[in-house]
Amino acid sequence: MTVYAIDFGTSNSLLGAADASGPRGFAPLDPDASDPTILRSLLYFPNSKELFYGVRAIREFAAHDHTGRFIRSIKKQLPSRSFIGTYVENRPFNLEDLIGLFLGELRKRANVHFGEDVTRVVLGRPARFAPDEGDDRYAQDRLERAARKAGFKEIEFLPEPVAAAFGYDPERSSGKEETVLAADFGGGTSDFTVYRLGRERFNPSDVIAMGGVSVAGDALDSALMRERIAPHFGTGMRYQVPFGSNVLTMPIHLMERICHPGEISLLRKQDTMEFFRNVRQWSLGEEDRAKIDRLFILLNDQLGFLLFEKIEAAKKDLSAAPSTTLEFEYPEVSIREKIRRTEFERYARAPLEAILRSLDETLQSGGIRPERIDRVLCTGGTAKVPWIREALSRRFGAEKLHDLDPFRGVARGLMERAAELAR
Repeated sequence: MTVYAIDFGTSNSLLGAADASGPRGFAPLDPDASDPTILRSLLYFPNSKELFYGVRAIREFAAHDHTGRFIRSIKKQLPSRSFIGTYVENRPFNLEDLIGLFLGELRKRANVHFGEDVTRVVLGRPARFAPDEGDDRYAQDRLERAARKAGFKEIEFLPEPVAAAFGYDPERSSGKEETVLAADFGGGTSDFTVYRLGRERFNPSDVIAMGGVSVAGDALDSALMRERIAPHFGTGMRYQVPFGSNVLTMPIHLMERICHPGEISLLRKQDTMEFFRNVRQWSLGEEDRAKIDRLFILLNDQLGFLLFEKIEAAKKDLSAAPSTTLEFEYPEVSIREKIRRTEFERYARAPLEAILRSLDETLQSGGIRPERIDRVLCTGGTAKVPWIREALSRRFGAEKLHDLDPFRGVARGLMERAAELAR
């Protein structure tokens, strides 16, 4: 019997399969992608009856002049009790529906590739969806309901950092028992597991401590947006209500939404757009009015995804170079910002420190001092951020750091676990 292994990520997703003979490999989920085994976690509804995924979603979104409903980072909403769902035209979709559609598409494409109708799955999950245990259970329950909507009948959850440890090749160990830290720095969460690695196959009972935080690569992108890009769209601008004596500043709680790609669309509500139109009239000068005009273009033309693609690319550039230039061109919107790595690290200090604080808390919960860690396995794209790399080197020593495949490190472990269940 075949068992699927799904790494459902905030940014990217993979699906592997295994049977009693062992792992069978990854399914080619996206024929339009440079790596077909990686499907970007994107959904695009041109209308309530059509739906596209991954790279095709991006292309169709552009072909439809950025109309319709473009959805990304839906995994991050799982622990949010206030996020019930959304509407596409007049058709309601709750969060479980949206994720169920995405997981169902993964299952359908994999079934075609492997030639089977598979209903068993090992599904990765963060070490913690949220700090509160109740919210964490709530998030997993929602993900389980989504998986059942996708057609899975038997579902096992495996924490992603445990999966990273599960998939680590023991042949690369020293042969003696070691204390290992698996650190998974993803798009939506940063997860950590401390475990014992010996000559025998890893077992979940080897875990000494596990922890994590819902802060990762997306939070770093948001920090860059907040400090350098959002001011082009009116954050911090001032206005004066007619007959009022006070000069007011654009409400922070509203403008913070444009710093998060999954929340920009929430600003398109009728009452919010009307408020922005009033602010444009009340602004104190032409420059401020131009910023509001750019904000309208950002919202009406749904440019959030395209803009954050540029921001993420700039972040990646800063992992390899001391500076980069972020450029974004669109009719009536022209942004060119030179950004230094030192500036980026200053903007992102709060989320970066939150990630390292969670790591330290994980070690403390297991009574493990950093010097007792023999090996650090790093996976996830955010692991390449120099500030994080340097912080890990200071804590553990650069010679102890080992990189796993940033995209497949977790997925391979999930597939190994699926093979065990299939036997």
